[in-house]
Amino acid sequence: MGSLKQMAYSQNNRIRLLFLASLAKGLAMIGQALFFVWVADSVFLKSASFEDVLPLLAALLAVIVLRAGASYAIGRLGITLSVEARRRLRRELIASYKENPLQGSIAGQSGRKVGLLLEAVDDTDGYFSKYIPQMIQSYTIPLMLLGVIFYLNWTTGLIILITAPFIPLFMAIVGKRTKQKADEKVEQLAGFSGAFLDVLQGLTTLRLFGQAKRQSDTIRDNSLKFRDSTMDVLKSAFLSSLTLEYISMLSIGIVALEIGLRLVVFDSITFFPAFLVMLLVPDFFNLLKEFGSAFHTARGSAASAELLAEELAKNHQPVVWGESPVNAPIELALEQVGFQYGEGFQLEPASFKLEAGTSTALVGASGSGKSTLMNVVAGLLPATSGRLLINGLPQEQVGEDEWFGQLSYITQDPYLFAGTIKENIELGANQAVAPQELIAAAQKAGILELIESLPEGFETVIGEAGRGLSGGEKQRLVLARAFLKKPSLLFFDEPTAGLDLHTEQVLQNAIEELSKEATVITIAHRLHTIRNASRIIVLEAGKVEAIGTHEELMDSFSPYRSMIEAQQGGKQAWVN
Repeated sequence: MGSLKQMAYSQNNRIRLLFLASLAKGLAMIGQALFFVWVADSVFLKSASFEDVLPLLAALLAVIVLRAGASYAIGRLGITLSVEARRRLRRELIASYKENPLQGSIAGQSGRKVGLLLEAVDDTDGYFSKYIPQMIQSYTIPLMLLGVIFYLNWTTGLIILITAPFIPLFMAIVGKRTKQKADEKVEQLAGFSGAFLDVLQGLTTLRLFGQAKRQSDTIRDNSLKFRDSTMDVLKSAFLSSLTLEYISMLSIGIVALEIGLRLVVFDSITFFPAFLVMLLVPDFFNLLKEFGSAFHTARGSAASAELLAEELAKNHQPVVWGESPVNAPIELALEQVGFQYGEGFQLEPASFKLEAGTSTALVGASGSGKSTLMNVVAGLLPATSGRLLINGLPQEQVGEDEWFGQLSYITQDPYLFAGTIKENIELGANQAVAPQELIAAAQKAGILELIESLPEGFETVIGEAGRGLSGGEKQRLVLARAFLKKPSLLFFDEPTAGLDLHTEQVLQNAIEELSKEATVITIAHRLHTIRNASRIIVLEAGKVEAIGTHEELMDSFSPYRSMIEAQQGGKQAWVN
């Protein structure tokens, strides 16, 4: 709970107001008991008239209003404290996904992430809105009450000092077990949310393959497990409340016995202090009970906080960018650049240079690190070792807008947004686009004929993720976007893979045209497409095994020669 406490106390003004409101409430509680006893003593023992006690009743009403106002202020401050803290938690979590989108998309279910952003963050509410205000009250009010009790009757104060520590002791014992149950509940909720959303997203596919019933049973089992863990947490809460109530009643009973014996049998205390003590003692133990309940809530919040902290820790620090401009042509140099996904896959440090205007191909088996290396070079993943030089400048000195304004990244499955064809092509353009520029870009990408055949032309609306277009048509739209942008740096994740030969040839010609004035890096799956590359980099298990031209590698690196021969023989299973 350390990070949550730090987050709460960072709101200095609200914490100060909570202390002031708690002091006001403590004074009001003492005043309320004092004036009530004063009225009772005056009326029943001194036979005072209504007019005589009227000022005391007015004072009693005033301190009751003060106590109610202080309690309302404490509750309101707790809510605002919680709202601000949860807003900050969500911003941090969203920022971690935004700053490292590839890391976020690779690790975990999308449903689990939604569950963390909604349920897990909301589960921390109890810590900020209940535990922190109650803890501050417990720091101040019981000490004020105990001071007054000691002043009135030191023996009662001594009894309280002996019995009161049993409450935090039991809180610690029960809290440990409660936290274990809360951890299980939060983890099961996250897993249940992730599985449920993933099933909803793939429901059509599941029905087509006859797996809907199986997934329905899985969801039912997960929901029952979550129900059981929730009931375990509630059982711990009820047990805690019952035990705290029992300890408080026993302590109050001992105090009442002591006061009664001194008042009736030994006649060693008067009515006024005895009655005042008996009014203050229940308030003292009620505050400790409320703190116990808040502590139990905080243990549940701590489980969610730990889950959020783990999620934030999974993402590496984002790429750090500077402000210096970088101009074309672009030359890239890697100096012992490496990367690691947490405890998983590691891209071993590598050093090489990509000269401006050249084309470089990355080849290797599935999982060898091609995409990871490309994403590091593109600035989408932060290198965990070494440094990347851009035109001789360290990456952290290059302006982010300048960098991403000069590169295009085209994958096998490009993403298109819901909107018109025109809007999707113009996406990423750095300036206003003239109609003739739009037409020229579409023509170079080989998609102008298709667009003109549509009734609404460039204003034709397509669905999210390019619904309504084939794979080749989506690729050509993205290429048109690149033609419009005229990048100095091109990244291709073999966009022609999986397409028919005619579409592949159309796209290959467009890519060659686009590459004439740019530095190009390509992930190659069909090795015949990279024979003319300036340099070929062969990766295996995260390590750069060889670098050279096609001819050099054919002569000196047998694994590469075996790959070429395998694909020429129709065996393309090695790469995918």
